[in-house]
Amino acid sequence: MTRSLTPLPTALGTHFSVAAAADRGVKQGRLRAADLETPFYGVRMLARDVSDDDEPGLEEIMRRHAHAYAPRMREVDFLSHCTAAAVHGAPLPFVTDPRVHVSTVRPARAPRTRGVIGHSASPTVPVVVVSGLRVSDPAATWATLGESLDVPWLVAVGDYFCRIWRDGYGRPNAGRQSLATPLQLADAVNSCRRVGAAKLRKALHFVRCDSWSPRESLTRHLLVTNGLPEPVLNNDFFDENGGHLACLDMAYPKYKVAVEYQGRVHGVQYSRDIERIERLRADGWIIVQVSSELFNEPGVLIRRVHDALCARGWRG
Repeated sequence: MTRSLTPLPTALGTHFSVAAAADRGVKQGRLRAADLETPFYGVRMLARDVSDDDEPGLEEIMRRHAHAYAPRMREVDFLSHCTAAAVHGAPLPFVTDPRVHVSTVRPARAPRTRGVIGHSASPTVPVVVVSGLRVSDPAATWATLGESLDVPWLVAVGDYFCRIWRDGYGRPNAGRQSLATPLQLADAVNSCRRVGAAKLRKALHFVRCDSWSPRESLTRHLLVTNGLPEPVLNNDFFDENGGHLACLDMAYPKYKVAVEYQGRVHGVQYSRDIERIERLRADGWIIVQVSSELFNEPGVLIRRVHDALCARGWRG
């Protein structure tokens, strides 16, 4: 017969320090139960129930660990690097190290413990509070990512931070403030000596304010660094009667060529996407659809866009 576990005090929440649990009368044996994880020394968090959920992405894992580390944070500590990027909601590649990055304002010493990468930080680093966590602000966060990300992903994260939420046909969250500007990213890079500064400055040249997804950013960077012209991003297009055709991910209006990244969609959305593509083709557009499979064949993708542009008179 399986023994039921003693409920934990609700005041502890989903992550808590061992000391806080002891103050509320939780016994040591209960803290070793299978429903709790030990992400860091002296910290427990509720084990994730995977019975009803899909496997979490890297960003979600990093956010969970960031919150779990919160009971250990001091006033001189803040989350930084990829951990801060995840807390800000930025996209990250799967190769990113999931350990929690914690920066400590000098002269205090950075933490050294399992599951944590400690950094020494200047008192001038801008810090904000996001979801109850102290993190470096978006521009300062981006400037630390030259240590771990390549140029295309630095562009994707920079695009995320700098996105302007413009008005337009069916656009979501119009008027929401962007998290950063390209000028703020540049100022953060130049504020001190940076690991990966050359990569950051190269990426900054390609950061734009109208990209809506990391795959769009990565596709655009691939095209323009391989000799193709830069497309306009997420613009609305209309037929000759004023009817709305589509908001296109990447477009070359002069040549009526569009590049559309197609995620995995099903049901009603899939049908709508088909109809949208057919309306565009009926209006004379050439549509290069980029699937995850095509994205992994960059030479084929570049050639398809190149051939579509040449068919419409482009001479690169």
